[in-house]
Amino acid sequence: MKIHFIAIGGSAMHNLALALYQKGYQITGSDDTIHDPSKSRLAAKGLLPEEFGWFSEKITSDLDAVILGMHAKEDNPELLKAQELGLTIYSYPEFLYEQSKHKTRVVIGGSHGKTTITSMILHVLNYHEREVDYMVGAQLEGFDTMVHLTEENEFMVLEGDEYLSSPIDRRPKFHLYKPNIALLSGIAWDHINVFPTYENYVEQFSIFTDSLVHGGIMVYNEEDSEVKTVVEESTNSIKKYPYVTPDYFIEDGITYLNTPEGDLPLEVFGEHNLQNIAGAKWICQHMGIDEEDFYEAIASFSGASKRLEKIAESSSTVAFKDFAHSPSKVKATTLAVKSQYENRNLIACLELHTYSSLNKEFLSEYKGALDAADKAVVFYSPHAVQIKRLEEISEQQIFDAFQREDLIVYTKPEDFKNFLFSEELNNSALLLMSSGNYGGLDFDEVKKLV
Repeated sequence: MKIHFIAIGGSAMHNLALALYQKGYQITGSDDTIHDPSKSRLAAKGLLPEEFGWFSEKITSDLDAVILGMHAKEDNPELLKAQELGLTIYSYPEFLYEQSKHKTRVVIGGSHGKTTITSMILHVLNYHEREVDYMVGAQLEGFDTMVHLTEENEFMVLEGDEYLSSPIDRRPKFHLYKPNIALLSGIAWDHINVFPTYENYVEQFSIFTDSLVHGGIMVYNEEDSEVKTVVEESTNSIKKYPYVTPDYFIEDGITYLNTPEGDLPLEVFGEHNLQNIAGAKWICQHMGIDEEDFYEAIASFSGASKRLEKIAESSSTVAFKDFAHSPSKVKATTLAVKSQYENRNLIACLELHTYSSLNKEFLSEYKGALDAADKAVVFYSPHAVQIKRLEEISEQQIFDAFQREDLIVYTKPEDFKNFLFSEELNNSALLLMSSGNYGGLDFDEVKKLV
């Protein structure tokens, strides 16, 4: 098949392009800018566009399909040409469904934890040499790409994102997969720019639950009241399997899981990750991995990229980088690090970087999110607020939102960096939470502080 990607440079899009290239498809693509690692990975396979920009002449009638990325706009010249020629145009999730419609589709959804749970499942399957197709939102150790597609594999494991499918398809991605087996980890309002009310956001998870095929399996976090309500009130004829936080204890900075085979030391920690393990175990069991084999494999799971990723450690100090940015993720991550290192001074630094986190109407959702930290710091860039065309936010609004009197707020990258590099980090745990880089912070330099 000949397939053209409009906006090939995105994290998800370039991985799909690489997966289809591996499958033997003819791939072309365009984008107005491409950064590493996408750039070098595409170049290595000869898929990097010769010139950045949009070129309608690349769209020809001999293309079997066009895949449209979220980065493109509705008036993109290549999209307009594809529509004019009547070509088949897929969003990213639509195409993944096409590739997996004859397989058993396993979809992991939820406001938080879905990347980690998907990663755990793939780690366990890979450990036991079980071949599956997959799509996950992070680069995993032992996996070449974030997307893998074959003709022969029976299962397709998909991370089910609730964000929009494409510029011309405003449905959430996870509505398009029609799972045979699914999981819901938690519901906490996010993507306020797309789902303006909490009720509207929750409704997307009800639609997802009702999208399971009849007789399908839903694994769900019973400790999340919203998830419990959504799943248990669904009239879809599916089987429902609840899970809760398993028994565990922490000793000498290591979390141990209580299992029928004895106390199991883990490489990950935090109550949210223990919930993730419980959910992943149910999914793996439905995919044919027994409990004992699951525990054997999960002991060596060290986490998904940018999810509580340990970047440096010495005898007295440890530093983590985490993708957390929504209120529920920030709270869970901060609490996890404090629980794991309760005798250390926890310095938690959060960058408000996304549309939701920089929206003054949404800010109040962060109340108490950093309470577990001994020292709490928030960084945001007024320039980023302008770029996103949002209303200006004052430092006072940040203080009011978090409701913590000793909160430290920075708006200039150099001020935040000066704070970080002047801190006494002996007997400390440093937690850097952001989907950005604090206005240009070099994490390699941070490692030298520890």
